[in-house]
Amino acid sequence: MSKRRKFSQEFKREAVQMVSVPGVTLRQVDRDLGISEGLLGRWKRELRESGEKAFLGQGHARDEELMRLRRELGKVRKERDFLAEAAAFFAREPK
Repeated sequence: MSKRRKFSQEFKREAVQMVSVPGVTLRQVDRDLGISEGLLGRWKRELRESGEKAFLGQGHARDEELMRLRRELGKVRKERDFLAEAAAFFAREPK
């Protein structure tokens, strides 16, 4: 039997903020943070509907270094993907 994970209010807000960046999908944030798209969608809806009163549950604060590294990893993955596409574009021979 697996233990239910708990997330802090700060973690939830930052996850929703990551999803709000133009060009970033729920699936990308899901993969970067290791949480489901459904959960992210629920957090996004709760924040939109409740504003500052959202996420008043019993979540535990996560390790700050882990959060910073996950955000940085997501950013680096996006940059890598962009650079790979650019390299492929410029590597094509002119016709």
